[in-house]
Amino acid sequence: MYFENIPSLRIGEKIATVPIVQGGMGVGISRAGLAAAVARCGGIGVIAAVGLDLLDGRERGRQKEKSSQLLQNEIARAKSQTSGLIGVNIMVALSDYARLVTAAIEAEADMLFLGAGLPLHLSDEITPRHLDNKGTRIVPIISSARATELIFSYWHKKYDHIPDAVVVEGPLAGGHLGFKGEEIDDPAHALERLVPAVDAVLRPFRKAYGKELPVIAAGGVYDGGDIFRMLRLGASGVQMATRFIATHECDAAPAFKQALINARKEDITIIQSPVGLPGRAIRNGFIRDVEAGERKPFICPFKCLKGCDYKTAPYCIALALGNAQRGRLEHGFAFTGANGYRVDRLLSVAELIAELVEGYRAAAGKNMRQFAVA
Repeated sequence: MYFENIPSLRIGEKIATVPIVQGGMGVGISRAGLAAAVARCGGIGVIAAVGLDLLDGRERGRQKEKSSQLLQNEIARAKSQTSGLIGVNIMVALSDYARLVTAAIEAEADMLFLGAGLPLHLSDEITPRHLDNKGTRIVPIISSARATELIFSYWHKKYDHIPDAVVVEGPLAGGHLGFKGEEIDDPAHALERLVPAVDAVLRPFRKAYGKELPVIAAGGVYDGGDIFRMLRLGASGVQMATRFIATHECDAAPAFKQALINARKEDITIIQSPVGLPGRAIRNGFIRDVEAGERKPFICPFKCLKGCDYKTAPYCIALALGNAQRGRLEHGFAFTGANGYRVDRLLSVAELIAELVEGYRAAAGKNMRQFAVA
């Protein structure tokens, strides 16, 4: 019912019958439940690796060796619910990045989406040359044509191998952003410009390796019309995260979902994260307290992010997001994309994807009618 008149998304030998990747949302927002639901509907469901140990009910400092096992359990749980495609989002900035990469590949994740840093390496156990035998496709998440050139040139020279696709994430995304504060509203960095620029960088690599190397557009993609527009610009698919929060299958607490549904346009703000990056979130009491200079004391038993100075940070981003995931928004906050205020109701994943596909068809039909008249 979903698949007529909309292109599929192929990454290597993996084919999603609808060109939608559900973005990885960390600290428990996108776990096996949401990922499996998206995969069952023909998209690519994505488990976020970061913060699974925070949600396991035990002290994080004792969980370092457990994080990889928890991720493998989550992948297995998702795969038990669907024969569709299951990916994993892993942040390069994580202190246990290499361990998680190895764990995800050993658990036969269909693809790894690697962001929050340049994925120039995988792990000591897994090298790019091994990937064809493992069956896991590698998809860097980047925010510029320059980053794309750096990653692909490095892999080409060092490994004689390249990744299989890219997600290009524009400044309208939710969560941590790969842009400086002054770049977020600069039209030069708009997704509409990034997609063709990244596509141009990939052309010589496509020719050299005989790979399709699809570009997946992310950040501010809200409806079917946006999907059609991105595909016309040269993208092969889109990544969407915020829309999947307000679904029954999302792994967050009801209060977290309701915070998004209740959000007004003026509530969505750019914050300065303790990890040194700007981020887009829903302003609430917690954020207002931090903006007013209030510190939220915490003990850091395990430094999860390489770039976080926990001794000077005003609060722990992982604890804040973990509290929000559980619905304790007075002790944390919710990330969202720029269009999050447009979400006004709770849907099932199947209903949402059907709505997106119908919107794509309507936009494509309108375009065809305009073309015929012209």
